Amino acid sequence: MADMQAVSIRAMNRERITAAILSAAREQIATSGASSLSVRAIARELGMASSAIYRYFPSRDDLLTKLIIDSYDSLGAAVEAAEARIPRDDRRGRFRTTCRAVRRWALEHQHEYFLIYGTPVPGYRAPEDTIAPATRVATIMITLMVEEAVAGGRDRESEHDAVSPDVHRALSPMRGSVPADVSDAQMVSGLSVFSAVFGAVSFELGGQLHNVIRETETSRAAFFDAQIDRWLTTLGW
Repeated sequence: MADMQAVSIRAMNRERITAAILSAAREQIATSGASSLSVRAIARELGMASSAIYRYFPSRDDLLTKLIIDSYDSLGAAVEAAEARIPRDDRRGRFRTTCRAVRRWALEHQHEYFLIYGTPVPGYRAPEDTIAPATRVATIMITLMVEEAVAGGRDRESEHDAVSPDVHRALSPMRGSVPADVSDAQMVSGLSVFSAVFGAVSFELGGQLHNVIRETETSRAAFFDAQIDRWLTTLGW
């Protein structure tokens, strides 16, 4: 019994210290940016030796990877929860909700948003561990595209299917993971819209709408919804 209690206490301490390290790292990123993330600075703030930090995260990049995965998972969970509340046959509504949930999460977690969709950290190369969390929102979008393609049928889209051989080759890295029901032309539209969604959010968070769109949340949300209308038109829904 005593041994089990000791193991439990060690596990709790490890969780507590890990959480403290991650919290300090997020604060540092919020203040100085991800490229300035410093294990030594975190150790000083927590009153720990740098070598002690490395028992929890073997390198600065391991710590950065954990922060990135947590941010992607936080975004993905928020979007999935919002989208799941919309009736399955309302694909336009699910798309709208997905876009709005991305923006809402970004506004509430701006530093985390820029960690995953901002300027890449020099010298950092994301490992494969980040791929699944990073694709959670994209998976929702692809699912909607497949459902819309199946519901609409190939006849409706056939006259718009053709893309140039260069574009077809350009899509090859992703083509194998997207069902055949989604044409190359639909993939181009989907990828364009996906880029536009995050581009619009980044544009707003980066202050590029200052003196362009009124600063009130009502006006900013209305402008974002107007963009969603255009994206739906691009998708042909």
